[in-house]
Amino acid sequence: MDKAGKKNLIPKSQDLSAWYNRVVLQAELADYGPVRGTMVYRPYGYAIWEQIQKHLDEEIKKSGAVNAYFPMFIPESLIKKEKEHIEGFAPELAVVTIGGGEKLSERLIVRPTSEMVMYQLYAKWIQSWRDLPLIINQWNNVVRWEKRTYLFLRTLEFLWQEGHGAHATHKESWERVLWGINTYAKTYQNLLAIPGFIGKKSESEKFAGGVATLAYESLIPDGKALQGCTSHDLGQNFSKALNIQFQDKKGETKYVWQNSWGFTTRSIGALVLIHGDDDGLILPPKLAPIQIIIIPIENHPSTQKYLNQLASQLQQYRIKIDDSDVTPGWKFNQWELKGVPLRLEIGKKEVKGKSVTIANRLTRQKQTISLDQLSAFLNRELDTFQNELFARANQFLKSHTSTAATYAEFKTILKENRGFIWAFWCENPNCEAKIKAETKATTRLLPLGASDAPLDASKEKGSPAESAGKCIYCKKPASHRWLFAQSY
Repeated sequence: MDKAGKKNLIPKSQDLSAWYNRVVLQAELADYGPVRGTMVYRPYGYAIWEQIQKHLDEEIKKSGAVNAYFPMFIPESLIKKEKEHIEGFAPELAVVTIGGGEKLSERLIVRPTSEMVMYQLYAKWIQSWRDLPLIINQWNNVVRWEKRTYLFLRTLEFLWQEGHGAHATHKESWERVLWGINTYAKTYQNLLAIPGFIGKKSESEKFAGGVATLAYESLIPDGKALQGCTSHDLGQNFSKALNIQFQDKKGETKYVWQNSWGFTTRSIGALVLIHGDDDGLILPPKLAPIQIIIIPIENHPSTQKYLNQLASQLQQYRIKIDDSDVTPGWKFNQWELKGVPLRLEIGKKEVKGKSVTIANRLTRQKQTISLDQLSAFLNRELDTFQNELFARANQFLKSHTSTAATYAEFKTILKENRGFIWAFWCENPNCEAKIKAETKATTRLLPLGASDAPLDASKEKGSPAESAGKCIYCKKPASHRWLFAQSY
C-alpha cells in the first residue's frame, strides 16, 4: 500500500500473474531472497504455514507416524543407487563440490527429497517384522534448481513435510498411500476451502523411482491445473536398491514395501490464487492466523476499556487489536489486503450501545451486533464464511470441468474455456506426448476406484459412467476416461 493507505493492485482478471505477485508482496506473505529463485517467508506468510503445519502434524501423529530429522546433504554415490530416481531429479539437483575451503572427495547433493538418505538408515534399523511398520515424517526444506520460479508456487528452496513408510506387505503400504492422499484432500477442502480431484498419475507424470503416484489437482482462475500434493507407492524399488530387508514371522528374509507422501508451501500460492480478489487476499477462517481484526475508530479512554473487555470475551478466536497510529481507513485497506475474515469496528456509538460493527471480507456486508449476541453470531458467521468460500471455488471448478468426445472438441474447450477435461485416452505414452505437444494439455490424473476415493469434487462432476471408449487422439480402444488440463 502507498503512504495514503491505497492498495497498489491491478484487477485480478486483467493480469493474474502480476496481480498475484503484488498481493504476495504487499500482503507481506513473502519477499524475494538474495539468490535468484529463492524466497523469504515473512511472518504473516509463515504464520499461515504454521496453521497448516499444526493441522497436518496432528493428523500425522494420530496416524501412528513419528517426527524426526535427517541430513540435507546426500553423497552422490548414495543417490545414484536408484537409477530411475536419480534420472528424474538430475536436472534439478544442486551439488556441493567444496567444503571448508577444500575440494570434496565426493560430491554432495543438497536434498531434493529424502528417500535415499532416510532409507539408508531404514536398512540399518529394520531387521525383523517386529521393526515394522516404520513410518517417519520430517518437516524440512528441499532444494530443486528450477529454471522458472514463482513465489510460493515454484522456488529453488521450499518447505514441506515428507513422510516415509516401510511395511511388511504391499497391502499395508498401499493403505498408507491412500491415507496420505485422503488426509491431504481433507486438508485442502476443510482447512483451505479448496476443492479438487484425486487420482492416479500417468507413468510419465509419476514420481521418479515410484510404482504409482496419487495426487490432488485443483484449478486456478486462468483455467490451469495446479498439483497440490502427492502420495507415492514406491513398491520395493528402493528397498531392493538399498537392501532394506526383514525376517518375517516364518523366518524368511523379505524386502519391505515402501511409500512416501508430501505437502508443501505451494498450498499457500494456491490459496492466494483461488480465493483472492481485486482487493487482495481472502483467507478461510479455519486457516487465517488472524480471524478477527479489531479496529478502534478513535483513541479514547472509554474505547480502550471497551476493547479490553471485548478481547477478554473473544479469547476463543485468533484476534488482533490494531491500535497503530494511522487512520481507520488505512487500517481497513491493510486488513482487507491481508484477507482477515472479519473486521470489528469500535467507536463511540458502539461503546455507548454495548455493541460492535462487523464487516465481512467475503460478502462486504456490515452489521451491528450487541455484545450479548456476539459470540453466537461470530461462530455462525465464521462457519458460513468458510462454507461459502469453498462453495464459490467449487462452483468455478464445476463450470470449468468438461467432457470431450472428440479431439476437435477437446481443442475447442481448451481454446474457449480451458479448465479440466475428461477424455478417453488409450494410455499409450506416444498419444500422451502428442496431445501435450499440440495443445500443452497433460494428463492430470485417473480417478481412483469408488472404494478408494475420499470425498472430493469428482463425486459431483467426475468422469462419466462409461467404462470404455475410444482414445480421443488415435481412436483406438481406451479403458478409462482421464482428466486433462493445461498446467501452470
